[in-house]
Amino acid sequence: MEASAGIDPTGEVNGGHLRSFIERIERLEEEKRAIADDIKDVYGEAKSTGFDPKIMRKIVSLRRQDKHKRAEEEEILELYMAALGE
Repeated sequence: MEASAGIDPTGEVNGGHLRSFIERIERLEEEKRAIADDIKDVYGEAKSTGFDPKIMRKIVSLRRQDKHKRAEEEEILELYMAALGE
């Protein structure tokens, strides 16, 4: 194994370095859970004012995509739907 893999030339694992990575990941996972809860709350607020969360999620997903990629996918979708007579 290479030393760059977290193991020194004598075969010992750098426990301190490993612990640092693990603890950083754990903190980030906790932040991710908190953010996911916040997002869920926002969708709930939107729903209570009459918006459809399912459609809102679709919009968020579409806006995340590259504009050209999204247009290409929409064209293919229309082509397939037309082929099915829809």
